Amino acid sequence: MQPDTDASSTCSCNDTCECKNQNISSMCLVCGKDNPFSLHAQIVEHPEQDEVVCYFTPQEMHQSYPDRVHGGISAAVLDEVIGRAVQMKHPDIWGVTISLSLKYRRPLPYGTLLECHGRCTKITRRTFEGEGEILTPDGKVAVQATGTYAICPPNAMTGEGNLDDMWFEDDRPVEGL
Repeated sequence: MQPDTDASSTCSCNDTCECKNQNISSMCLVCGKDNPFSLHAQIVEHPEQDEVVCYFTPQEMHQSYPDRVHGGISAAVLDEVIGRAVQMKHPDIWGVTISLSLKYRRPLPYGTLLECHGRCTKITRRTFEGEGEILTPDGKVAVQATGTYAICPPNAMTGEGNLDDMWFEDDRPVEGL
């Protein structure tokens, strides 16, 4: 299901905005185009803000308690977005999660467009670190996270598969999802 196009998901940068979509995959829980349980998230690089922003609309199947997004879904989104933030400046660096620490501050509703912001805060020869947050529809921080990732070459992530078949361009418009 595509996010609601009437939501305030348009790029907030200035007229010289260089925002662009990051690639998506077929079966990812967060961005998977062909996964029926996916959030079908759109992850956009905002270089002027030095962060990536993930736009997603969780559905009823993503809830825990009634009318609340499951905390594990929030963790998956933050893990994905923080892990992708490094690729804005280092597109050939991929990572696998070493640790992820979360603070849940407010419940998140399903059925409405949400935003998750992520930034890379440190990079070394073997690891990178980042931070991020998911916002409520009214802009308050609902979940915060920090993460550490081991740098891993992309071909180590695909097994016997071809990376081009698994990681492809997201052709949705950057503005207005």
